[in-house]
Amino acid sequence: MKGRKFEIRKLKKQSFPSTEHQEFKPLHSTSNHFSGDLHADLEVIRQEIGHNSDLNIREFIIGGTGVQAALIFIDSLSDKELIDQHIMKSLMMNFSEVCNLPSSPNHLTIPMEFLRNQVLPISEITEAQELQELVTKVFKGSTALMVHGQTDILILGTAKGKSRSIEEPVSEALVRGPRVGFTETLGDNTALLRQQGDNRNLTLFHFQVGERSHKDLVIAYNQEIANPELIEEVKKRINKINLDDVAESGYIEQLIEDNFLSPFPQAQNTERPDRVISALMEGRVAILLDRTPFALIVPATFNMMLQSPEDYYERWIPGSLIRMLRYLAAFIALFGPSLYIAFISFHPGLIPTKLAISIMKTREGVPFPALIEALIMEISIEILREAGLRLPKPIGPAMGIVGGLIIGEAAVQAGIISPIMVIVVAITAISSFTIPQYSTGISLRMLRFVAMFSAALFGLYGVVLFFLFLCSHMVKLKSFGVPYASPAVPYRLNDWKDFLVRMPLMLMKRRSEMMKTKNPIRKG
Repeated sequence: MKGRKFEIRKLKKQSFPSTEHQEFKPLHSTSNHFSGDLHADLEVIRQEIGHNSDLNIREFIIGGTGVQAALIFIDSLSDKELIDQHIMKSLMMNFSEVCNLPSSPNHLTIPMEFLRNQVLPISEITEAQELQELVTKVFKGSTALMVHGQTDILILGTAKGKSRSIEEPVSEALVRGPRVGFTETLGDNTALLRQQGDNRNLTLFHFQVGERSHKDLVIAYNQEIANPELIEEVKKRINKINLDDVAESGYIEQLIEDNFLSPFPQAQNTERPDRVISALMEGRVAILLDRTPFALIVPATFNMMLQSPEDYYERWIPGSLIRMLRYLAAFIALFGPSLYIAFISFHPGLIPTKLAISIMKTREGVPFPALIEALIMEISIEILREAGLRLPKPIGPAMGIVGGLIIGEAAVQAGIISPIMVIVVAITAISSFTIPQYSTGISLRMLRFVAMFSAALFGLYGVVLFFLFLCSHMVKLKSFGVPYASPAVPYRLNDWKDFLVRMPLMLMKRRSEMMKTKNPIRKG
């Protein structure tokens, strides 16, 4: 105790120089630094951000010293209870007891280091020397502490977090697996990654994106596994982002992708922390942005878009069968209507005789060719799908089902559409719902129309040409240096253990060769 009092007396004599004759130069509008004159600095702050009605500037006297100070914070973003109990109380009521100051001080100036280390019971404290730095932190919920005679400002972490509770992901439902999804708060999302397991090699690297509306962004990777060249490439592309406001991770995806003309997504988006952790263990990099529950995983391949975390939670035989079924459904979703158009319009001889006669009977009286039929039904289905998404949740599913039934039945009764076309379009729509990634489903739905026009122009020859063109594009396409069509092209036998078939876990001892990881062997 004696030692503590001696330290404080020494601090009073040496660290609190007299300010009686000291002059302060006001902070001019052209300067970004503070002068130390509290009233002049506050005036500059008022000129800069004083037009905001929720700005709170609380001036006061530090207890027992006579030194003027001020707190600057935003009412709706900062925790007032934390400010009152841990900052105001410590500075106004408890300060003289801590410092053992005399009852009538003589113009003291209080060093910020002393406030930071011995007075303020706040875990997050940083310093700022410039006006723009103060403004940025205050508008993120922090509180700025200004003391007369000091040009440095203390930034106190008082942000009041408002976020929804952690819920099950809406866009990636599973029968078996964790019921945890990301939220709109970046801190909650990084905590969810940490909670997936004690992994000291999980590295989080912080960025700030947006030129006018600043947002926090974090890239996550496993330092022991990820390729350093991949990490540097991700950092370089993020540093090149030059946009006023990055509203959602979709902005990031569009700004860092290799080929913006490609219809395929080149980054996987997900709401599931378990999917992100699995990707990090494969050597990939995750990108998390504040105010969005969707994380990005790079590099991405087309194979990833047709995989589900449930493939690994179930035993390898059912997991493999479900995955192959998903590939078949993706093929039907892309080529179902186009193959029907090609057979009906150009190659009816390839259809079995009895089936061909049955189809021709159902098409009697239909005034449109097969292409127009397919376009009418496909566009109707897309409109119904979009309407179902935008309507309130209790109404959306019912409207989609009832609307589809009514429109299909009415079109058949009116003789506009043949019943076989309704069946083809229905199977195609159901198949598209099996694709785990919504963005990939959109890509296949767009390409479906191109395939339909190719079939209407050239028959099966046009469908084959379109398929070859699509394959050549996917082979040339890359995501952060990784071929988009891998592991199919280039061929790597080891990577095929987790391609069309998911082999037993005990046989998957090596990580994917295409990732060029630092540690290619799965430990354990």
